[in-house]
Amino acid sequence: MQRDIVTVERFYTDQSSALGLKLVAGAKGLKRIIREPTVNRPGLALTGFTKYFASRRVQVIGSAESTYLKSLTKEEREKRYTDLFAYRLPCVVFSRNIKPDKEFLKAAEDADIPIFSSPLITMKFINLATLALELMFAPRGSEMGSMVDILGVGVIIRGESGIGKSESVLALIERGYSLVSDDITKVMLLDGREVMGTSSEITRNHMEVRGIGIINVAAMFGIKSIRLEKRVDLIVSLKTWNEVPDVDRVGMDDEFVTILGVDVPHITIPVRPGRDLARLIEVAAFQTKLKLSGYNPAKELNDRLIAKMNPTKQF
Repeated sequence: MQRDIVTVERFYTDQSSALGLKLVAGAKGLKRIIREPTVNRPGLALTGFTKYFASRRVQVIGSAESTYLKSLTKEEREKRYTDLFAYRLPCVVFSRNIKPDKEFLKAAEDADIPIFSSPLITMKFINLATLALELMFAPRGSEMGSMVDILGVGVIIRGESGIGKSESVLALIERGYSLVSDDITKVMLLDGREVMGTSSEITRNHMEVRGIGIINVAAMFGIKSIRLEKRVDLIVSLKTWNEVPDVDRVGMDDEFVTILGVDVPHITIPVRPGRDLARLIEVAAFQTKLKLSGYNPAKELNDRLIAKMNPTKQF
């Protein structure tokens, strides 16, 4: 598991369009690191109370803070600005296109703290910026395997080279399902409980098929055959028949694989000539969908057998 370092420059570059960010001052401080994935309104800090000041976050100044600052004398404002910028702030954003005064801009330039403006109202900016930062801070990793969306079930198909992954994925795409990634799936943890899978931007829409080469899935099968990202609901491992001495014939014991700290259901499918792997993966996805809805056919059959072996006594 790894977490990317989020700099102010990256935040500005990635989110300038969505948040309407414009750099006003402090360009020398763009390499500053944002250490917490949320934002803070420094109202109390501007009044002089800094005991619980969340200085590691992106700071947002709206109408309330701006109006308060205007009520102060020039000397008071300069003192508050000096105290504010004594902290290692990542950056400051003025919402509603509010223009910071000259004293504020000078203090920011002296401290090398980037200042931005945004046309969004304060609460909308806070909501959108928080969501954006949570995505940027989300733990990331990669899983060897191709990912397919089968009727809403995100399945990563793993296996050794040449075992039949690409053929299975192609067969699933032909049946109307969607490719998420080929060969390597990039994963990201959302809200600490959901693992999302996607592909590298460079290889997106493409697959490598042994003997044929690189194909463009979207161009060949249509845009519906591609999905940009999907939650990982199931891991399917393809193994040669000899590598699976104890084949699970009932499915009572659930297996899991841990990805980014989250347990994801796992199924091992033995590979043998003549087996329709795509169909088996499809059925495994359907089975997972049933289990997610609360229905387990193996448990139901087991309960029937137990009831048959232990009939209720009649008096």
